[in-house]
Parts: sequence; C-alpha cells; structure tokens
Amino acid sequence: MQRRWPWLALVFLIPAGIIVGWRYYHWRDHRFDAVILAAARRYGVEPALVKAVVWRESWFNPDARGSSQEFGLMQIRPAAAQEWAQAQKLKTFSPQQLLDPGTNTLAGAWYLAKLLKRHQQTDNPLPYALADYNAGRTRALKWDKGAAATNSAAFLERIDFPATRKYVRTVLRRYEHYRPVFPEENR
Repeated sequence: MQRRWPWLALVFLIPAGIIVGWRYYHWRDHRFDAVILAAARRYGVEPALVKAVVWRESWFNPDARGSSQEFGLMQIRPAAAQEWAQAQKLKTFSPQQLLDPGTNTLAGAWYLAKLLKRHQQTDNPLPYALADYNAGRTRALKWDKGAAATNSAAFLERIDFPATRKYVRTVLRRYEHYRPVFPEENR
C-alpha cells in the first residue's frame, strides 16, 4: 500500500495541475477583453488587433514597464500618451495613468488607429502600422520605399531589423488567432 501512494498522488496532481494551468491561461488571456473591446470600438480599430498588440507587448500585464519608458498593457510611451491626451482634450494627464488598463488601451487603440490611417494607401496597412508602432515613424519611412510603399509583402522584406520583422509577423499571427474571439458585430 505504501508503494502505491506516490503513484496515486501523481495520478491526481498531474490532472489538477493541468486544469489549474489551463484556467490561469484562460483567465489571463481574457480578463481585459471588455476593456480592449471598449477602446477598439471607440477608435474604430479591430479588437483582435488591439488584443494581439497587448499580448505581444505586455503578455496582459497591466503593470509592465519597458526599458524605454513604455507603460502598461500596450507599452505606450509618454510622448504618444501626451499626444492622445491632447487630442482628447484631457486637462491633466500623467504617464502613471498608463498603468490603468482602461486608460492604456484607450491611448494605444487611438495610436493604432492613427497609424492605420497613415498607411491607408497600401494593400494592407497592418504591417506598416505595426512596424511603425514597434520601431518608430523614422524607421518605417525608411522601409517604405519603391514597391514597399504600397505592397505589404515587399515592405515586410525591407524591414532590416530582425526583431521588428519578427514583431510584425508575430502580432499578425496572433491577430488572426484572436479574430474569432470577437464576434463580427464587435469588430
């Protein structure tokens, strides 16, 4: 009987661990869906795109801070947040407010909408906007030459920062993964 006890414990602990892990993953992956949906709707951005950026930027950690002063879920820089605050006519704004998931996703969705509009003349503005979001306007303009000015596949090939190219591809894949999460009427 004593020899079977460790095996019996394993038989129960392994499934329990799997269940707990799955529930944590599900909770982490969906706990900000309402906030993401509200911000995306307000600025006309697909919720799946906002969620994909949140996933890549912070892995759903609202307290995340980047090495270049980025804050929160969408890793917004203070300058971009200040631009958002001015556009929204907010009288008082502090970068610390970016640690609030609602404020952060509003600023991030606004910024994504701005970048998507900037690249409307292309066959697919998503790669351009994501490269701009990740590497900045100056670098995105550097890659936006010749055929890459309107052809997103050519644009992706021109990105000479491996990390940015990987970022864009990863967010695009995750965007496709999240599209079924948000029903058509929520897009």
